[in-house]
Amino acid sequence: MLRLSADPGLVRSAHSNARGPYVGAPPAAHPIRRFANEARLERLLQELYTGFGPQQWWPARTPFEVIVGAILTQNTSWRNVELALAELRSARRLTPRRLLDTPLDELGTLVRSAGYFNAKARKLHAISRWYLDAGGLRALRERALGPLRAELLGVWGVGPETADSILCYAGGRRTAVVDAYTRRILSRHGWLAADADYEEIRAWLERRLEPTQVVHEEFHALFVRAGYDNCKPTARCETCPSLVKGAAQP
Repeated sequence: MLRLSADPGLVRSAHSNARGPYVGAPPAAHPIRRFANEARLERLLQELYTGFGPQQWWPARTPFEVIVGAILTQNTSWRNVELALAELRSARRLTPRRLLDTPLDELGTLVRSAGYFNAKARKLHAISRWYLDAGGLRALRERALGPLRAELLGVWGVGPETADSILCYAGGRRTAVVDAYTRRILSRHGWLAADADYEEIRAWLERRLEPTQVVHEEFHALFVRAGYDNCKPTARCETCPSLVKGAAQP
């Protein structure tokens, strides 16, 4: 069993921005020079990066808080997650051992604002147990990515998007996170079908994104920002920083 006192996943991040502490790549001394090896995807990401600025994700105080946030954000807004995290923080529950020691009904009450609170309480117990048994943040950082991802996907309540969010932002691993915004942006630009499989989209991105951690973190954060601000079900292209239009070849 992991000794919590030795786990770097519970150490507060040294990075912060206007939104508060974040876990991820440290602030870059220079702008990202290249996002992708595909010309139109590169142009899209550079224009979003210029228009929105560096996003510096994931908003959290510790790597383990990233994991908790990745569970809580399922099927709800980030604002609701922030409220639930504040409740957990106030109750001093933001460690895996303390979450496991909290009865499910009490934990559900603490995370009620995030919706589906009874299920999410069970998911937090499941991921906390796995985290401790697996060896904490060092396991996320050091184990072979393929088997680690497969094992994480076997945890109750952890799907591909949640697993990749945990691996990328808590573990610092180069894996592309795919969400509804990613699917919508790529399909609207003609790269992939709107009903493309998650793993098909992830593999498509992995072949095109530059193999650096900061690119994998910023790409997803920029797509979330573009999706939230502009690429909604009814698109707001007129205010989008990107000028990339038309169909693209996969």
